[in-house]
Amino acid sequence: MFPADERPAAPAAPRWSGSAAVPPPKPRKRAWGESAEIPPVPAPPPAPPPEQPEHRTPVDPWAGADTSGWDLPPPPPPPPTLPYPAAPSTRPYSGPPSPPVPSPAPPEPPRPTPPRVAYPAAPPPARPVSPPPVASYPVSPPPVSRAPAPARPAPPPPTPPRAPRQRRATAPPAGPPPGPQAPRGYAPTPARKRRRWPWILLLMLACCCGCPAYYGVPMASQYPAEASLPAEVADLRLRDDNTSKATAKQLEADVRKAHWLAEDTFAGVYATPAGKRVTIFGGTGFRFTPESDAEDEITRLTGQYSLGEAQVVDTGVRGRHQRCAVGRADGQDVVVCTSVDHGSIATAVFTRLSLDDSATLLGTLREQMVTTNQK
Repeated sequence: MFPADERPAAPAAPRWSGSAAVPPPKPRKRAWGESAEIPPVPAPPPAPPPEQPEHRTPVDPWAGADTSGWDLPPPPPPPPTLPYPAAPSTRPYSGPPSPPVPSPAPPEPPRPTPPRVAYPAAPPPARPVSPPPVASYPVSPPPVSRAPAPARPAPPPPTPPRAPRQRRATAPPAGPPPGPQAPRGYAPTPARKRRRWPWILLLMLACCCGCPAYYGVPMASQYPAEASLPAEVADLRLRDDNTSKATAKQLEADVRKAHWLAEDTFAGVYATPAGKRVTIFGGTGFRFTPESDAEDEITRLTGQYSLGEAQVVDTGVRGRHQRCAVGRADGQDVVVCTSVDHGSIATAVFTRLSLDDSATLLGTLREQMVTTNQK
């Protein structure tokens, strides 16, 4: 703030900033065809210099604030508290004597106090500081005084503690009764231990010999095998015309092509006077998985005879598996059955017969055509 009769001095010229002065722009030349009567546009006036902080008018931050007094009224005095009642007198302790109190340790020698250093006093604050307000907390009411309880009669003195009982030495547990003792001068005979190796040996023999025998007996009884076509089987007669012979040769070629590990192949066409026709073909040779071979044979003939879902037929012979399915050939219904064991495979196409009759007839044909080394 300046007095009323003084005025602030004119702002000083800005100080040198270190940058070069910008020369005034040159007059613009008249373009070709431009009229000379249009006066040139005057240059804009230079921008005024920025106002410096020291040239601004100071502002009083406490202007309009009441700073007359900072004293606050004193807090109200707390309410008076009532005195607590005196504790009732206790009866003397009549129990066993207390253990002796150990003597207190000797006091430690006083340690030298460090010299005090006088620090300069802090300067007083520029303005008065109000004391912090005193928080008033609620005071709980004094407990209600009760009349002292009547004194109870003194109990009888306790009996002195008994001396601890000493445990008796327990005798070791009794051992088993002694057995027959050897005569004097002879060593006792050791008990004979029971040996278990015969049972283990029998189990090993059963595992090593039983499993191969279970799977090896069907293979040995069904391989090797031989096949021959009889002239008559039940009411069936083997046809010997040229068409039947050509069909049999074609079937043998198909069997050789599908089962190239077969040792021998056979095929024939049988018929009855009533018009039933049975075409049978197959081959001989060792087969390790006859069940899988029977399913593969039905799958091979599915497209040729338009077979439906195959049915499993129980043959009653371990190691022999049979499958049958219904299809169509030459415009009439047919039943295709195949029977496979470890030594041969036989497949037949039946006309004008049911599935069960076809499966039974294939078993009869197989017994007449295929012979093993057991017969």
